[in-house]
Amino acid sequence: MSEVITIGEPIITFASKDMDQSLSESVNYLKILGGAELNVAIGVKRLGHDVEYVSRVGTEPFGQYAKSIISGHGVGIDYISESENHWTGHQLKQLVSTGDPETFNYRKGSAAAHLTSDRIDAINLDDVKIAHMSGIFPAISDIAEKTFRTLLTRLVDNQKFITFDPNLRPTLWKSKDYMVSTVNELASYADVVLPGVEEGKILMGSDDPEAIADFYLKGERTKTVIVKIGASGAFIKNKDGSTKIIKGFKVDKVVDTVGAGDGFALGVITALLENKSMESAVLRGNAVGALQVQTPGDNDGYPTPGELQEFYKKEGVQE
Repeated sequence: MSEVITIGEPIITFASKDMDQSLSESVNYLKILGGAELNVAIGVKRLGHDVEYVSRVGTEPFGQYAKSIISGHGVGIDYISESENHWTGHQLKQLVSTGDPETFNYRKGSAAAHLTSDRIDAINLDDVKIAHMSGIFPAISDIAEKTFRTLLTRLVDNQKFITFDPNLRPTLWKSKDYMVSTVNELASYADVVLPGVEEGKILMGSDDPEAIADFYLKGERTKTVIVKIGASGAFIKNKDGSTKIIKGFKVDKVVDTVGAGDGFALGVITALLENKSMESAVLRGNAVGALQVQTPGDNDGYPTPGELQEFYKKEGVQE
């Protein structure tokens, strides 16, 4: 079994190749694979750690493509089941010269949305050191939320270290109020919570990093909250009240922000696996996020260990 486990939905993405054209106007697309939790898994493996990905895909060509690409990245697929009756989630993604791209999702009723909780019973957690959970998977269906909760309960019962990224996707939830209450409840089971300041405004009514941290430190299991503050870096607050700001890295040009938050998460996770301090883990998170925003794909910028060290050398920093 792997050191890291995560659960999510792989998304077949048709990325437009037509700059600054709307999705209705674009005619040229590149097929790639993404999905927030999958991005984390790919980046964790790229930095040298074994990871298992829990999901469900269809038996149609999209599903076979997804499994092939995931396996090709070295991510474990032992717990990716297949459905003959439901398709693999997919989306259209705009290409923009500045700002965030428009996306359009085809994921309601997908195979992952029908991943049932009985599948969780077969998962071997013996060697898992960190489980990464996100607020996306429980949003895609009632079935997925039940399955997510089943895995979360097993992780807690087995005293596994859990990181949680709210990863808000309002359009996937049945209502804003349900999203807020559910995400905040799920976060309380994590050892480390990773909200952004914009998420803080939605989830607890403030964009003040320390206020956000204090809110999530009320969680019984939560020991540390790391609040992402954009280009400025990240704010850390621990249960003992200690705080620290880790500055971000300046980049020459932001190509695409998709995958930056996932890059931050995987940087934190891999550093903690290597027994680095929380400050060093956040530094790595900032570094991976900075590398990712300079690339057009969902996870193309995630570094190998050698590439990470080269980035540190160029920036004049070390963990």
